[in-house]
Amino acid sequence: MPVFFSHIIIIDYFCGMEQIITIDRLDAPEIQMFSSLTEAQLRNRAEPESGIFIVESPKVIRVALDAGMEPVALLCERRHIYGDASDIIASLPAGVSVYTGERSLLASLTGYTLTRGVLCAMRRPAMPTVEQVCKDARRIVIIHSVCDTTNIGAIFRSAAALGIDAVLLTPDSCDPLNRRSVRVSMGSVFLVPWTWLPTIEQVRSFGFKTAAMALTDNSIPLDDARLKEEPRLAVIMGTEGDGLPHSTISSADYTVRIPMQHGVDSLNVAAAAAVAFWELRRL
Repeated sequence: MPVFFSHIIIIDYFCGMEQIITIDRLDAPEIQMFSSLTEAQLRNRAEPESGIFIVESPKVIRVALDAGMEPVALLCERRHIYGDASDIIASLPAGVSVYTGERSLLASLTGYTLTRGVLCAMRRPAMPTVEQVCKDARRIVIIHSVCDTTNIGAIFRSAAALGIDAVLLTPDSCDPLNRRSVRVSMGSVFLVPWTWLPTIEQVRSFGFKTAAMALTDNSIPLDDARLKEEPRLAVIMGTEGDGLPHSTISSADYTVRIPMQHGVDSLNVAAAAAVAFWELRRL
């Protein structure tokens, strides 16, 4: 029989291996990570080892778990306990609680629209070094000052699908473990090695030539044979509005443009990245 408390009900499930906790209010301290903490608070720059990120939807949660991400807690609609989330719940390590409640209550979580009714809080992994990420890579992308979470997620998804070995981001770019970035990437942020890049020049020490995607008088077309012949190439993508800084363009080994028609001179950065990744993929 369930045991009743002031605002939660604890229910034994899966022969007592998992703890299912029913909530009836959103200010329950147990679900603060889902209901009230901002992305900045979840990230916890002061203590990165204590940081949390949120993953939405059973499919993306499975990708994260398969990639070795550490679950902290699960929140799902009651109907998904025996449905879409049942295999996830069965695979959770001992001590990871599963919180549930009525659909109407969970749908009112501040800032969230539940995607297929399941959220998982996970521990932030330790960041690898630039050297570790670049060690065996031949094609990498450098994301420079891109702050749109949707674009970050889309770039990661294309990178995973089209043969990019690693992703490096300048510190002023959006966090790939932002909830929306993770969802848009469909979990690709867990499939491609990535880390933060203090300075673009650092990749040169690992033998990479740099290709800045920018429209200038000196730009070469994306299908220029020299680009594919490079054994190690770093493609630099800039923000859609301002593009790459002049200093970044001038210091790159190549400045590259995507040939276009009908007078169109630019693409959304995520679309441009996908085109570049396909054309410059490893031979």
